[in-house]
Amino acid sequence: MSLAPYAELDAVGIARAVRGRECSAVEMARAALERIESLDGELGAFTVTLGESALAGAKGIDAAVASGDDVGPLAGVPVSIKDFVWMRGALATNGSLAFRDFVPEVDCVPVARIRAAGATIVGKTNNPEFCYRGYTDNALWGVTRNPWNRERTPGGSSGGAGASVAAGMTPLAIGTDGGGSVRIPASYCGLVGVKPTFGLVPKEPGFPGWKTLSIIGPLSRTVRDAALLLAVTSGVDPADDMSYPGGDRDFVAAAGAGSAEGLPVLRVAYSADGGFAAVDADVRRVFADAVERFAAGTGVAAAEAHPAVGDAIDLWGLISGAEGFASEGPLLAEHEAEMTPGTADMIRAGDVPAVTYIDAMHERGRYTTAWSEFFEEFDVLLSPTMQSTAFGLGLEGPQEIEGRRFAADDGAWASLVVAANLTGQPAVTVPCGFGDDGLPIGLQITTRRFEDALALRVAAAWEAVAPWPRLAPESALAR
Repeated sequence: MSLAPYAELDAVGIARAVRGRECSAVEMARAALERIESLDGELGAFTVTLGESALAGAKGIDAAVASGDDVGPLAGVPVSIKDFVWMRGALATNGSLAFRDFVPEVDCVPVARIRAAGATIVGKTNNPEFCYRGYTDNALWGVTRNPWNRERTPGGSSGGAGASVAAGMTPLAIGTDGGGSVRIPASYCGLVGVKPTFGLVPKEPGFPGWKTLSIIGPLSRTVRDAALLLAVTSGVDPADDMSYPGGDRDFVAAAGAGSAEGLPVLRVAYSADGGFAAVDADVRRVFADAVERFAAGTGVAAAEAHPAVGDAIDLWGLISGAEGFASEGPLLAEHEAEMTPGTADMIRAGDVPAVTYIDAMHERGRYTTAWSEFFEEFDVLLSPTMQSTAFGLGLEGPQEIEGRRFAADDGAWASLVVAANLTGQPAVTVPCGFGDDGLPIGLQITTRRFEDALALRVAAAWEAVAPWPRLAPESALAR
């Protein structure tokens, strides 16, 4: 099988073909590894590739298929795992020289479940040091580039995961999202990205940072692939005391609906800016068109509305900073000199009194209540995922949005994604068009806690109404 057909297949299609013996897991693994070798020297998505173990695992899958054994829902599907996420026998550096030689002896629960589902793990993908930034670059592995435009960032912190999928190196990737870190790359790279309900997917054992904010979630090119990976990885596990049961977990059926049947009864709200955010004119235009197309294609009557909460970026920054300091603060004494420039200052900014952190958590409770009250009136909120398209390499963030200038330490260019991390709600991003610069724009679908299946169902309905390009253009990849 040539590289182009492999790159165009999604995970559901690959698994079906492997189980049906139309192709082998070894062929898929080799195709993935060849495409990584062909493209990743320029893109920098991967920290390590795992060719030997990937091919060995794929041979095992093929032997099981030949014997008629159950090979799992991800049979032979190449998957990449974010560097941050623990995987036994593979480097987990968290993008830092402080962990340059760290190799976990155990799998994080979702990785173990991905293995058991028959997937072929082909490598680990890059993230910024300690996942602190919305772009992907670090002193250990270097920069990751956006497959749509190599002079732009794929976002962060799961930027390597986004580049891996958008370039067709793998159909599926696992990322983490503590402040938009799955959804930022998904939006910037034209992908589906899922930030599940907090606690739906266990995330232990692993690095301790952002204990109450971060989740593990999928990036993919189709909604059905994201739903399949979420189904494989979700469910309570004793390893994670913050993993919870709850809600409709038939994600595959929800995504497989692919139609507007039943959607008109939903109460859908939309807001281009949440009442506070700077949003570029092309993003506003594309979002408005998407809302109109969604309503026309599904029969849903959407109303313009948003929670009366304002910008929560400072609240998110205080909580994430304190949790980050608790995790990475002890590293300063020995490793500060070799950290990516600016990282040590970011760590120290989280050194706050315990009472300040607890007060912030109480404020978070009030913020979450306001969102819950909003969802008593509405079932779904549509918004742009990101307020602009992908910014240039070497920048900390967009320099200007809608006439507003952003300082390097101003995270308000990503204000629309942090709400789901603070409230624990699910949020799915899907591509909805292109900016004036030809780069992807994402549509964010937010629902109540544990209504992940509903979010995926709405995403699948949008996918049916407005199909999108599955890959970055070959013209951009071939430069």
